[in-house]
Amino acid sequence: MADHLRTDLPLDALEMAMWQRERDRPQSARRPDRGSLIHHSDRGCQYTSFQYATGRTDLGVMASVGSVADSYDDAMGEALNGTFKAELTHRRQVDR
Repeated sequence: MADHLRTDLPLDALEMAMWQRERDRPQSARRPDRGSLIHHSDRGCQYTSFQYATGRTDLGVMASVGSVADSYDDAMGEALNGTFKAELTHRRQVDR
């Protein structure tokens, strides 16, 4: 989580996820599988930037972008993000 919308944070997170994915695979299954991973995101400026698209393509990740102003694409993720924002940004406890 950050207080800015720069592309470097989500791109670093994607690179970390790809590294973790490769590390957790058995040695025999480690092979280039470009295009087998699809990253779904909203239309936020950090995900639609040229820098992010280039980095994502270099990693072999395909894009899937949700519709504008529609949180129904990922309701569970949006609920989790809301909890993080409430607890970390607004400093209030969320009942679980």
